[in-house]
Amino acid sequence: MFTERDGSPIHPDTFSERFGQLAKLAGLPPIRLHDLRHTYATLSLKAGIPAKVVSARLGHASTAITTDIYQHVTPQMQEDAAETVAKLIWGG
Repeated sequence: MFTERDGSPIHPDTFSERFGQLAKLAGLPPIRLHDLRHTYATLSLKAGIPAKVVSARLGHASTAITTDIYQHVTPQMQEDAAETVAKLIWGG
């Protein structure tokens, strides 16, 4: 997908290093390029995109890979779950 200016392939380490430099210039905390996959999966699933769709977009063979490895439970997700169950129990 990406090449050097002369058309030669970019070594993966070089690409990751450049990404880190750009993230730093943008004022972001240190983040690995691969962390973007985790962020994408977590935010997509949290937004209600079906796991099958997220899994396909990430190139996974099964949704289990996506949900077991890439979906992270955020503090807000925990809070939302607690509130939802409390409403079910207390009828509110």
